[in-house]
Amino acid sequence: MKFTDGFWLMRDGVQASYATEVRDLRAGDDHFTAYAAVHRVRERGDTLNSPLITVECFAPAEGVIGVRATHHAGKARRGPDFALPGVSTAPGSAKVRRDGTVTELTSGPLTLRLDTAGPWGLEFLDAGGRRLTAVERKGTAFATTPDGAHHMIAQLALAVGESVYGLGERFTPYVKNGQSVDIWQADGGTSSEQAYKNIPFHLSSRGYGVFVNHPGKVSYEIGSESVGQVQFSVEDQSLEFYVVAGPTPKEVLTRYTALTGRPALPPAWSFGLWLTTSFCTPYDEETVTSFVDGMAERELPLSVFHFDCFWMREYQWSDFAWDPDVFPDPEGMLRRLRERGLKVSMWINPYIAQKSPLFAQAAEAGYLVRRANGDIWQWDLWQPGMALVDFTNPAARIWYTDRLRTLLDQGVDCFKTDFGERVPTDVVWYDGSDPERMHNYYTHLYNEAVFELLREERGPGEAVLFARSATAGGQQFPVHWGGDCFASLEAMAESLRGGLSLSLSGFGFWSHDIGGFEGTPEPAVFKRWLAFGLLSSHSRLHGNVSYRVPWAFGDEAVVVAGVFIRLKHRLMPYLYGAAAEAHRTGVPVMRPMLLEFPDDPACRSLDRQYMLGPDLLVAPVFSVEGEVEFYLPDGTWTHLLTGERVQGPCWRRETHGFDSLPLYVRPGAVLPWGADDTRPDGDWLDGLTLLVTPDTGDGEVTVPGQDGAAAAVFRTARTGDRLTVTADDPQLPFCVRVVGDASASAPAVAGKAVLRLC
Repeated sequence: MKFTDGFWLMRDGVQASYATEVRDLRAGDDHFTAYAAVHRVRERGDTLNSPLITVECFAPAEGVIGVRATHHAGKARRGPDFALPGVSTAPGSAKVRRDGTVTELTSGPLTLRLDTAGPWGLEFLDAGGRRLTAVERKGTAFATTPDGAHHMIAQLALAVGESVYGLGERFTPYVKNGQSVDIWQADGGTSSEQAYKNIPFHLSSRGYGVFVNHPGKVSYEIGSESVGQVQFSVEDQSLEFYVVAGPTPKEVLTRYTALTGRPALPPAWSFGLWLTTSFCTPYDEETVTSFVDGMAERELPLSVFHFDCFWMREYQWSDFAWDPDVFPDPEGMLRRLRERGLKVSMWINPYIAQKSPLFAQAAEAGYLVRRANGDIWQWDLWQPGMALVDFTNPAARIWYTDRLRTLLDQGVDCFKTDFGERVPTDVVWYDGSDPERMHNYYTHLYNEAVFELLREERGPGEAVLFARSATAGGQQFPVHWGGDCFASLEAMAESLRGGLSLSLSGFGFWSHDIGGFEGTPEPAVFKRWLAFGLLSSHSRLHGNVSYRVPWAFGDEAVVVAGVFIRLKHRLMPYLYGAAAEAHRTGVPVMRPMLLEFPDDPACRSLDRQYMLGPDLLVAPVFSVEGEVEFYLPDGTWTHLLTGERVQGPCWRRETHGFDSLPLYVRPGAVLPWGADDTRPDGDWLDGLTLLVTPDTGDGEVTVPGQDGAAAAVFRTARTGDRLTVTADDPQLPFCVRVVGDASASAPAVAGKAVLRLC
């Protein structure tokens, strides 16, 4: 929200008060509180009829410093609040030091400095004393607007050339400088400033992050009101934010996800191809069987079959009951699908339509959100007379998940948790939560309830969602997909921008609708999207008004699908290692170039390519003709499919057929390569090959098991042109091969392989 009219004036009706000077400071061993007047105090009379802003500085975790600015502290806190599992209550994680007028709070490599001798301001310094950012003269304030609303405002300085990223899955430009962003859940598709996944966390190219600890609407002006400031504001009496130390972007994400929660590790089978009925298309068991048969006949491996909305009766979503006219034998159908080795996913949402018998049941029990006058909140958008399940009511949560438990007993494996964004603010919640704060947070309760049910029923290693909406902490319940995009190359590119933005907001796993959701893609668009989709962490064929089976787009689409499905399966020993890293550290599977190459200025704005794990560079092709432009950082990169070697740093223009794209192996990498291309969850050590590059040197690589723990560890040692690879288990058979050169290979003998590199 903008409060000023240029540099000198305020907008009509806005009155602002800025922290100006410190009038008192009280310090403990690990925190301090400053009391800032909003104008210069020259005599005692200046202390009358004038507010103070209370600024509390503390360290919620190692390497994280929090600032809480409050005008009136008496406002009742109704919740909800972000659950922050990483907040530390142990003493000693921070230390206050005072030297004359200077007070410093240090936590890990991060220091906050306040000098009470000068005008109001806070400086954040790294371990070497370099200034990361600062709260400057207008950086702590409150303002009232013509409608009487009270806003708390904070500003953090931007350095010359500093770039800002994140704030959730945003489809606007990847670098957020110059944008106005509202953290407010909306069902707006992928082609506007609205977003399904709004995260009040941004990451800076200078090696720090900032998390605003407020679940309601947070309004950002990123160099868009004051061009040298990131401003954020809330309609409240208090504003709390945390500065998260790096110094690298990976370390920022590691600290941030330690604070807000790390992603669970999805099961290995979920990394295979998901195929759906699509949304508005006609389908029944015969249709479903024809799809599964068609994939098998064309030798296209399939891992998950998904039933979208119309598995339930029309006008009755969600009542979790199969439409008996379409699926008269759901248990038998599910059994037959499982006998073919498939997992089953079901579409659900948190709304209950009036026509469903569940509506009256939930209404009588008090499980639906109500207005202040006691009426159940309803409208006719999406489903006629639909109401919203109140997940703040523990009994309602149990009632809702018990409906899902019945489906799990029938043989369902996981759920697509759709919607969760259209949450009203003119309602009363069971637990008394503030409706404005609950609007964004509702999705967290919804996805958490379903995920915890799956964890309970299927085991901790088997729980997985396909979720659309999220807020901070939602990364704990993967996987998330990009929502409703058009079937166009432009929408494919905006989807990638959204995924990269989300990955810099702490989310380890992300997917999208291959071919686009709205409309029917041209065959060329579908084939280009296949390559991108199957080189994402999770891969799903889904559409709106038309099916997404590959043969609907021609024989070549079948070939392309086969190439990339089998490629992903062979990459699983590598990909699941990246997944385990995301679970362990919070570093995502799909990584913006900035994460792996933070010191390369050319990587800071790249939004049409990414690293898949630490060692594979992917540049999707966004043209029918196959022309693609991308950047290779320093070193000699090797194309995984052709073995071509290219010396970076350089910009490349290439032309690719539909069965190829720029897919380069990082210099010096060791890539575990599976033998089984028929499924994602096979025995990765059976027939394992380690792909190396001619410049691979000393190092170590781990192949995970399906629990994410190390199943095998290999060490590489370079002497001249000889590379020796040794397995921790001398009985483990494996082979070492140079990327793209089948003739340059060596099988292991007694757990050791020696390869001559040219």
